[in-house]
Amino acid sequence: MGNHVIRYSRENAAERAGVEPDYLVRLVELGILKPDEPDRFSPGDVRRVLMARSIEDAGIPLDEVGGAIRRGALSLDFADAAGFERFAGFASETFRQVSERTGIPLELLMVVREAMFMAQPALDDRLREDEMTIVPFIELQISEGFRLAAIESLLRVLGDSTRRIAEQEAAWWNSEVIEQAGAGGEGPADVGNVDLTDRIAPLTDQALMAMYHAHQARNWTSNLIERFEALMQNVGIYSRFERLPAMCFLDITGYTRLTQERGDDVAVGLATQVARLVERTSIGYGGKPVKWLGDGVMLYFNDPGPAVRAALEMVEGLASAGLPHAHVGLHTGPILYQEGDYFGQTVNLTARIADFARVDEVLVTQAVVDASKEDGIAFADVGQVELKGVSGTVHLLRAHLG
Repeated sequence: MGNHVIRYSRENAAERAGVEPDYLVRLVELGILKPDEPDRFSPGDVRRVLMARSIEDAGIPLDEVGGAIRRGALSLDFADAAGFERFAGFASETFRQVSERTGIPLELLMVVREAMFMAQPALDDRLREDEMTIVPFIELQISEGFRLAAIESLLRVLGDSTRRIAEQEAAWWNSEVIEQAGAGGEGPADVGNVDLTDRIAPLTDQALMAMYHAHQARNWTSNLIERFEALMQNVGIYSRFERLPAMCFLDITGYTRLTQERGDDVAVGLATQVARLVERTSIGYGGKPVKWLGDGVMLYFNDPGPAVRAALEMVEGLASAGLPHAHVGLHTGPILYQEGDYFGQTVNLTARIADFARVDEVLVTQAVVDASKEDGIAFADVGQVELKGVSGTVHLLRAHLG
């Protein structure tokens, strides 16, 4: 149904907005709310109540807001736009009640609000409507025996990742819409740009979900392939490989900090120089960059020996060119390929080795040393080390020019 059909009583609207019914009476008197029918409020009115609470909490007197609206200097009409339906009201149940009804531990349930970067709720605070939509997701995991720590970890990562997306989207909207409207002298009714909001909001959701589903597909594929890889090992299929390829992860040290300090233009220039050096060097040794990963790059090599020399040259080349320094992890083993990407235990272990390496280090596994026949390269023993996310220890060595 559209907003022109849905109408709430004063009590119901107040409950959804988390205020007392008298608060709505006050907003009507101030001219902030203008219901079509006495004591009948639309979803847009509920959103205006939420905005009024935020405005008041910010220290802005509501009587001045109401005066500005009556003079035509300010408008909250944009709250009626369908795109603003994501401003959630409050559900009828409290955290304590939902916990008792579903069996979700209170501590875990309260993580939902914390993951949205809001203040920790009290036990008898009501959940927001958007929080209620997450409850079945948690219920299912608990019913399937998922560990509580794993559920909490995912909730917090989801919260942090979507927060960063929303913050960047807000900055984009501010620079491209709000500031442009102000520069063009548009009136108060245009502040929310209702027409553009209604057109772009569903497309934003569509783009976000498409991107998320693409990442899901890749990571689900990775999980499936790793399982398939284990099955192949059990039946000895890997013994058919005469020469195993190598994976290389090269991470740029301090790249994020540098780009923050020097700005986006400098970041683009640095990225271009790094990419040119890495691509030229790796291709010269039978390798190729597979994909860039924020502060680094994943590379594939046909042969572990040339891969070691390429890694040493890339690290030295970056430092000599005055570019950010790097650290590298190298490992050789079975690698599974699909749709332009590489998967499996070899890939995952290589990434962990790169994380462990220090600035200007090229760390390799014993398997790389055994497969490497390159003259002029030596290896210093690092020993057995524990790597994050890897069971047991891994024997690492430091490659250097001999």
